[in-house]
Formats: sequence, C-alpha cells, structure tokens
Amino acid sequence: MDMFSKLTHLFQQALETREPPVNLLDSFMDHWKGITNYYIETTGQTRPVKQTDIPWRLKQMLDILVYEEAQQGQEEMGPCMEYFLQHKLLETLCTLGKAQYPPGMNQQVLVFFSKILVQIQKPMLHILNVYRPVQKLVRLCGLPGSQTEKEEAQFMFVVCSRVKQDPYVLNYILEDNHSKRSISTSEDTEKGRSGETVSSNYPTASNPASTSSPQQHSPTDSPSTIFPANAGLIHVLVHLSRSQKSRVALKAFESLLLLVSIPKEDTAVCLAESTPLCQLLAERLCELFSQLPATLEPADIQSFPQTHWNVPFSQSGMQESQSFPGSEHMENFFAWLDFLDHLMREAPKSLAVKLAKEIHHCWLVGVLQHELLQMSEMGVLVNTALLCCSVRHIQSPAMVEELVSFLLGRQTQSEQRLDTESHVLRYQLIEHCDHISDEISITTLLLFEALLQKPHRDILFNLVLRNLENRCYLTRTLGGGDDCRHFTDTDPVEENEELEEDPFFTDMYGEDEFNSSERLLHRPQLIREHLFKLYTVVLFCSFLCLVPQEAKTSQHVQGARYETYVHDAHEQFKECTAFLLDWDWPESLKPTELSVSSSDFFEGHFLKVLFDRIGRILEQPYELNLQVTSVLSRLAVFPHPHLHEYLLDPYIILAPGARSLFSVLIRVIGELMQRIEVIPNFTEKLVHVRRQLMGLDGESGVDHMPLLKGVIILEEFCKELAAIAFVKLPRHEQQCNQI
Repeated sequence: MDMFSKLTHLFQQALETREPPVNLLDSFMDHWKGITNYYIETTGQTRPVKQTDIPWRLKQMLDILVYEEAQQGQEEMGPCMEYFLQHKLLETLCTLGKAQYPPGMNQQVLVFFSKILVQIQKPMLHILNVYRPVQKLVRLCGLPGSQTEKEEAQFMFVVCSRVKQDPYVLNYILEDNHSKRSISTSEDTEKGRSGETVSSNYPTASNPASTSSPQQHSPTDSPSTIFPANAGLIHVLVHLSRSQKSRVALKAFESLLLLVSIPKEDTAVCLAESTPLCQLLAERLCELFSQLPATLEPADIQSFPQTHWNVPFSQSGMQESQSFPGSEHMENFFAWLDFLDHLMREAPKSLAVKLAKEIHHCWLVGVLQHELLQMSEMGVLVNTALLCCSVRHIQSPAMVEELVSFLLGRQTQSEQRLDTESHVLRYQLIEHCDHISDEISITTLLLFEALLQKPHRDILFNLVLRNLENRCYLTRTLGGGDDCRHFTDTDPVEENEELEEDPFFTDMYGEDEFNSSERLLHRPQLIREHLFKLYTVVLFCSFLCLVPQEAKTSQHVQGARYETYVHDAHEQFKECTAFLLDWDWPESLKPTELSVSSSDFFEGHFLKVLFDRIGRILEQPYELNLQVTSVLSRLAVFPHPHLHEYLLDPYIILAPGARSLFSVLIRVIGELMQRIEVIPNFTEKLVHVRRQLMGLDGESGVDHMPLLKGVIILEEFCKELAAIAFVKLPRHEQQCNQI
C-alpha cells in the first residue's frame, strides 16, 4: 500500500512538473551580452564575422523582437523593444559596423537594420534612437570601393519604402542645421524625462501623425523648419544608381522612384527645394551625355529604339540591345533620360517642374545649346539627331514645357521677316531645314516632326498659328472683310442665284433638286447641305487633279490609289483632335480686320522654309522630299480653321506677295509641264522609276532620276492632301471609320 502511495505521488509530481517559462528579455539580453563579450574577450583577431556567432545572435535578437511585437497590443511596447531602444543598441551596432571589426561586420549591420525596418510593423523612424543610427548608417553607404553595395542598396530601398508609407518621417532621415537643432532640443528634453520609458514615444500604427512627442518633430511644422537641406540619402542613391552591378543600380532606381512619388505636397517641396535631388539627377544626365562618342552615326541614332529605363536591367533587354560603336553609351544615356521622364510623370507637380527646370538649365542650355550652334557640320548633325531622339523619349508635361521653351521660346507676336535675334536657336534650327547639307536638313526636319507630335499647344502656335491669326494672307475688301467667301460664313439665301446658275452644281445633283427655287429660298438648311457637298467635291478634286495626267503613275500600279492614304490620314486626324481638349481653338474663321494691312503678311520662318523646299521638289533628293512632305502633311492634319484655310483651301484670294501651299504647288506644276515637253517617253520612264521604288523592277540607269522621283513624291503628296481634306470634313467622319 505504501509502495502504491509512493508511486502515485511520483506520478503526480511528474504531471505537475512544468518547464519554467522562457524570459524573452533575459534571452534578448544574453544574446546582446554575447556580442559585446566577443569584443571584450577577443582582440586583434582577423577572423571574418561569419565565422563567429555574431550573425546567429543578431538573428535571435531580431526573432525575439518580432515575436514580442506579435504578442503585444497595437499601442504597447514590449520590454525587449524598450531595452533595445533605451540602451541604443542600433547606435552601438552602427559604430561596430563602421569599425569593420570583425571583418564583414558592416554587412551584418546593414542586413540587421534592413530586417528590423521590414519586420517590425509599428512605425520606428520617428524615434531618436532609431533615426540617429539610420542617418549614420546612410552616411556609411556609397563609399568608394565598397564591398557591400548589395546590402547598401537593399537598406536604402527599405528606408525609402518606410518613408513612402509614412511621408512625415522624411525629416528624420535627412539632416540639416534646422533638424540638428530640433533633434538636439528633443534630446535635451528626453534627458530631462529620464524617469519615463521610451514606450511613451512609440506611436500606434493607426495614427502615426498624431503621436507628437519631444523626440519627434510635429508634422504640422513648416517645411522650411522640418525638412533638411543636406541629403546624404539622395547622394547615396544617385551614387548607387551608377553601380556596375545591375541589381544594385535597379534597387537605387526603384528607391528614387519611391521617394519622388510620395503624393504629399510638403514632401515634394522638401525634395525640390531643400535637397540636391534635382541637381544631382540633372548632372548625371549631363555626365552621361558627355560620354557619348562624337563619332556616332546619325543613322544609328535615328533608328535607336525607345529605351525604357529598366530595360538595361532585364535579360531580354540585354539580348535585344543594338550593337554598334557607342551603343552602350547611348543606351545608358537614354535609359537615364527615360528614368527622369518617368520620375517627372510620377512626382507631384512642384517636384516635376523643379526637376524639368534643372534639366533645362543644366543640360539643354548648359551643354546642348552650344553643340547645336557650333560650326562643325558633323557636330551639328550628330547633336541634332541626339536631340531628335531625346524629343521622342520625353513624355512628361513638365519636361515638354521646358523643351518647348528651349527650342522655340515664348514669343507670341507675329514674326517679322528680318528678325533673326529674338530666339537664336529657334532661327538656326529652322534655317537648318534648308541647310546646304541634305543630311542636316533631313535630321532637323525629323526633329520638328517629332516636336509636332507632342501634345503642347504652344508648339503649333509658335511655329505657324501666330502668323495666321489675322488672316493677312487674304485680299481685303472695302468693307473690311475678305473676298473669299465660304459656305459656312455666307447667307444661303444670298447665294441662291449663284447656285442655280452653276452648271457644275446642277450636273452633280440633278435638275429635280432645282425645279423649285421657292423651295430653296424657304429651306436654308438644304442650301447649306448643297454648298457643303460642292465645297467637298471642289476641295477634294483640286488636289487630286493638280498633277497632269501624263505625270501620274497610280493607275499603272496596283494599290497606289488615293484611298490608301485615307485610313492613315484619319488616324492622324483623331490623334491631333485628341490634343484639342485643353487648347481652346476657335471653331470658325476669325473675321478679318481692315486695320491690318495685307502687305504686312509673313508666313513665318518655318513655313517659309517648308514652302521654299516644296518649291524645289523636282530637284531635291528623294529622302529629303519625303521628309518635307511629311512635315507639311502633319501640319495640314491639325483642325485649326486658319491652318485649314491657309494650307488646304485652293481658292482663297491671296494678298499681293502672299503664297499658300496650293499656290506653291501650282508653280511646281507649271515648271513640271515645261520639263515634261523636253523629256521623251516621260510617262514610261516615270512608271519604271516608281516600280523600282516599290521593289517591283530591278535597278537600271534612267536619265533625270531626281526629277522623276520628285514627280512621284509630288503625286503622292497631292493624294495625301486630298485624303486629309476628306477626313477633316465633318460629314464624312463615319465614312472614314468604314474605310
């Protein structure tokens, strides 16, 4: 019985025996003491840190902090975290990392800091004993010859991610005299409150901005006192973006994107006005531009594809990248340009404008302007091609604004024929469209074509519209108007007699519609419809019938009729129309003023050069003619009433000395007719050359090749203008969609 009682007692004791609870704080302190004891007990050893127990102890400390946070409430701080902060463990670790003892300690510290900021969910960067060591560790990153770029890039990315989540903590990461004074004050205050625990400074995750304490700056302070001017963080990120290690550079790019895409306006103002962010980014662009070799081929530049900023970091991008002398430098430059453009699209407006102005000052004016105005033809050619490629890459509204200001200026008055000094670069670029070097002319025309594709109102106004505002290209009547009347401006009843006597109009629509003049008099809408039909046919046929029959080749080659241009013209028209939402263009022609003398009309330097070029279409190289007609057709597509009238209306009565696109083409046709008479078998030779251009016939020697190619371009240009005129007529838009 006694034996049974003893066994029962033993079993009961065994059941009641429990493992003593693990004290997290003791364990945490033991691991930290293990790290500090290493430095006390070992001196002068060169054993790498990975061969010690320091990495393991740091991991255990991190796991304890993460576990403790998971067990605590949202507003509570555990004893381990209190110990961690009160004893400034991060400060000590930062010092150990800076000393690089044992070797590789800096890497372990960077990894530990990164994991702390990622795995601890509650905000921390506003706490003095956190942001102070973070600041110090940031200053240890990006040093020359660093062996820890990977860890540095990850650490910076984590810091920027935390700032993105809580923008108000940016002022705790950047440093300046204001922040140092404020920090010093908060530190003194903290020392005066030594009886309190650090937990009073630990904010809740739900409302971090409301937890102001002596250790943190109030988010409501003005940016000039909150935000610092010295941006160690920015310098490090720009430095890491230069890394030869693609993953490191990509992390730096992504970190900069996180930083500038913070939507808070005061943060944007801080980055724009109180840090060297914009200056450093623009200077990097200038540096990459200066590395482009002067021996680049213009053809390679023009064919260079649109480069997205992250393409150089992808395997597919590396495989698909072009290879020619200087291609790597071009890829680096345009990838950085695209990155800056992407930054400006993502950033708040104030920051985007600041960065665009810095690029304008530093690169466009500081570097590129001199290159475009130099005397060397090869230098002008290469830099114009680079500028053209840059224009194609730029999409952000802020940068397009600065680009327009740089290239065209801000003048709003009509141009004067002898004015070449108001904006020297603009005048020189336009003159380069008529340069003695055909390559420079073609490249500069490509530049203006790329510029005309930007959705910016001032581009077309500066180049063309400001000279057409008063319609001085028209002959004035005594009444102060012009004597070119359109169906949109005239009273249909007043036009009735002219319609009845017009045999062409009667033949087109049949006599039944004109049996009753009384019916027309009482139905003005019907009159307008007839006038519109007449105007449509006249406008459309004027360009199609401009080229004489013996100079036409379309009927001899399949698929070369006018309809082939309608679809493309309609697509361009829709694209241009989409620009007009904010452009506030008039819907009808502006009444002419008698006070404005027609003799004062000057079409402007840009149209003058284009008209001069189109007037020499029969003697210019084929490629140059293609580019001239491409720019003119782009202008003709825009649905501004004055531009439409000046470029596409063949029957306006021009003022003395004025010329329009149609009048220039008429002179070209007159010259063509004279030259046709002295060339035997002209049509046969023309068809043969056209088939050669289409790859249907082999090359063979043909006399008058420039002339024959010029005639082909002329015919195609007239068909394109007819198609543009067709799609711009509002009643035919549905037909265009079907085509």
